[in-house]
Amino acid sequence: MKRRSVITALILGTLLFGCELPVSYQSDVESQSLPSVSTSTEAPTVTSSNYVESTITSVASTTLATVTETEILTEAATEDTNPISPVPASFDFFSLPSYTGSPYCEVNGNIPFFDISDFTTESYEYYSPLDDLGRCGECTACLGYDLMPTEPRGEIGSVRPTGFQLVRYDDVIADKYLFNRCHVLGWQLTGENANERNLITGTRYMNVEGMLPFENKVAKYIKRTNNHVLYRVTPIFIESELVCRGVLMEAQSVEDDGSGIRFNVFCYNVQPQIYIDYSNGDNHLIEETFIPIATVTDIPTDERIIEDPQPESQTYILNTNTRKFHYPSCSSVDSMKEKNKLEYNGTRDEIIAQGYEPCKRCNP
Repeated sequence: MKRRSVITALILGTLLFGCELPVSYQSDVESQSLPSVSTSTEAPTVTSSNYVESTITSVASTTLATVTETEILTEAATEDTNPISPVPASFDFFSLPSYTGSPYCEVNGNIPFFDISDFTTESYEYYSPLDDLGRCGECTACLGYDLMPTEPRGEIGSVRPTGFQLVRYDDVIADKYLFNRCHVLGWQLTGENANERNLITGTRYMNVEGMLPFENKVAKYIKRTNNHVLYRVTPIFIESELVCRGVLMEAQSVEDDGSGIRFNVFCYNVQPQIYIDYSNGDNHLIEETFIPIATVTDIPTDERIIEDPQPESQTYILNTNTRKFHYPSCSSVDSMKEKNKLEYNGTRDEIIAQGYEPCKRCNP
């Protein structure tokens, strides 16, 4: 306070009487880069004493607060700042093979997209903020034994992910319900319960057949070695769709440089025999493929002779420009130019033999 009063007096002397400041104080004032004060009679009146006093007080207050404010901002930023590099733009969902019966496919030769600078042995977990449509983004973690749950699993029914519908197909799905509230980072890995940033609408098939085997593999490795695993799961949404097409799962063990765990896979958010409209979660049974889940298990073992069903003809819509084929009910058909639209009655195999690929939206 005493030093500020001395500086104020010296500056006032300089402004009013033309005195020169001592060198030791010139640097203090010059570093503040004081703007010039207009002498126009139309401008608001600013006295030199009030101006200098307020300016020095402001600068002093700012300087004193700088360290504390920086620390606060840094702390706040860590919550919503992804600590690792993003999935590269070169990843393209539409370059992946269409679903043909396997719940997942390998990506990038099964090598994760992590950067060398991403690896650490410090455990953490990160959940992206929801986007403008309320959808989850990528979730990352350096998984360690210390992040695993120590209490029983909690309720998650209070969270309703985008596109979620409570619908049952008792004769088609063994666990009845089509959709699950899928954890992006599995509960057994981080112990997260009703975290809206970590729950997506996923089919029972993707949850159990696609994601769970990889989650189990990682959990077993961590428990056995007490090592860390760099882990990222990214839901893949197309445009404004509310249900993701699947999840990109990447993992690599840290201490042993991937010799224990390393994978990069895409798990399809599909349910065999069920059509899903990814724009809003609407769904229905694909009648022509209906096979009750009890068909085989109800037949005595020595009588289980399974014959390949003969493919049946049905109506498809072909896009002669993109060389994709669709169900007539597919939302992509509505946006298709009439000149590119061709109705075709035949089998799926016949269309593929002509060089067409199944639409990834309706999965015909």
